[in-house]
Amino acid sequence: MVDEALPRGVADSPLPVEVHFDGACQETPIGRVAGFGFTVDGAGFHAEDRGMCVPPGHDRATNNVAEYTGAVRALEWLHGRGYSGPVRVVGDSQLVIRQMTGEYRVEAEHLRPYHEWLGSLARRFSSVEFVWVPREENVRADALSQEAVRDAVRAAEPPSKGRTERRRRS
Repeated sequence: MVDEALPRGVADSPLPVEVHFDGACQETPIGRVAGFGFTVDGAGFHAEDRGMCVPPGHDRATNNVAEYTGAVRALEWLHGRGYSGPVRVVGDSQLVIRQMTGEYRVEAEHLRPYHEWLGSLARRFSSVEFVWVPREENVRADALSQEAVRDAVRAAEPPSKGRTERRRRS
């Protein structure tokens, strides 16, 4: 029996859902690799995710693109689950936070689409507060973005000779 009145895990709350985001970019043997990470906590949500922003070696594989992507993907995730209440977006990227609060202008043309899309997503919630914190207060999102970069590098590495030989013997 399905009761439409039963809660389904999405509740607008007077307390904001807290989103932490981060991005990382590293020069590697396969080119620059940019990854993002985010966490979502509150109103019945507890989630985290990580991934690549662009393919390795892409011109847009930058730290700023990775950080914007982390914030965008977090709000997309939250909106995709039907949440529309207040959100507190927390990150250690002064550029992203200050551009989103209007303290900095977006001068880099390649960042404009990211800024505009993040602003568009923010308008889908009852309120969004962008808050800068030092890296020490953004540990999990930072770790997720670093893991995304390591995962991409590992995936691009050819199998070592030792691993290939062991597989043949099995």
